[in-house]
Amino acid sequence: MKGFVFHRPGQSSWEDVPDPAVKEPTDAIVRVDTVTICGTDLHILKGDVPEVRPGTVLGHEAVGEIVEVGGDVRTVRPGDRVLVSCITACGRCRYCREGGYGQCRGGGGWILGHLIDGTQAEYVRVPYADLSVHPLPSTLDSPDAVLLADIFPTAYEVGVLNGRVRPGDTVAVVGAGPIGLAAVATARLFAPERIVVVDLAPSRLDAARSFGADAVALAGESPEQLIADLTDGLGADVAIEAVGVPETFELCTRVVRPGGHVANVGVHGRPATLHLEDLWIKNLTITTGLVDTHSTPTLLRMAAAGRLPTSSLVTHTFPLDAMAEAYDVFARAADTGALKVVLGGPRHDVVAVPAA
Repeated sequence: MKGFVFHRPGQSSWEDVPDPAVKEPTDAIVRVDTVTICGTDLHILKGDVPEVRPGTVLGHEAVGEIVEVGGDVRTVRPGDRVLVSCITACGRCRYCREGGYGQCRGGGGWILGHLIDGTQAEYVRVPYADLSVHPLPSTLDSPDAVLLADIFPTAYEVGVLNGRVRPGDTVAVVGAGPIGLAAVATARLFAPERIVVVDLAPSRLDAARSFGADAVALAGESPEQLIADLTDGLGADVAIEAVGVPETFELCTRVVRPGGHVANVGVHGRPATLHLEDLWIKNLTITTGLVDTHSTPTLLRMAAAGRLPTSSLVTHTFPLDAMAEAYDVFARAADTGALKVVLGGPRHDVVAVPAA
């Protein structure tokens, strides 16, 4: 089969790789229909995730069909159409029993495209299939469903839930990429008074408005003043960091009110300064986290009911074997306008879809 293989920072390719096989009785083999590329994949290609070994097939999000299962798998069978979660869960360790699947100590957590071969291939082996794939309703199209493998659960759990968004809050979302836009969409479920989005790109701020942002600000053009003006000088109740660079994290700590929450979602490849000389007196709660995907069943039901703007994030589609081109378009988002790129289905020309 073919897969997209990481060789070393700056070098990867779509090439022949061995077909996956059932290794454990809890495994499933999935024929991949649809995948997407995550910002974390770009971090891997930059060398920011040194645990990824050369020769690893990348990717941790997919929709596909079960073609084989181990003898202990009970909840899915060959022929089932499923969502492959970005998180694998053993279901037995302390963290899994508490719903903290992202911290699984039984061989799960974030392993696909990280510690074992991932989803950006024609087939993928999924360990602990009973808890790590989700049967899909026939009414949910693959481009919608694949965004529930990582983007929406991450934004919802690590951003909105960790940030404790409540009715009447002012929520600042720093970064209007896919995670930031999904955070806007899911924060709206809690009826905040306003959502303010900050980004460098005017086109992404336009997308943020279409997703429900009440106000937007270009980074570098006094977003702190805008948020202060909107809140009578108090600051945001919740600031969600959705980029993963020191400057955006530090901006979040400046715009949040005393007693507020900073929810860091972005993957950081270099240190950020925690200005405790300014923050010690503010009673802030700062959270970090890897998604647990405990919300995935709920989000799937909402998406199937048309309650989430999932495929509105998709700006480009490619056939599966155009992986290198898709990575290039996604990595140059400032030039290409890419939000999410989705790969799969028959070969066709690249299609740009409006952000909303």
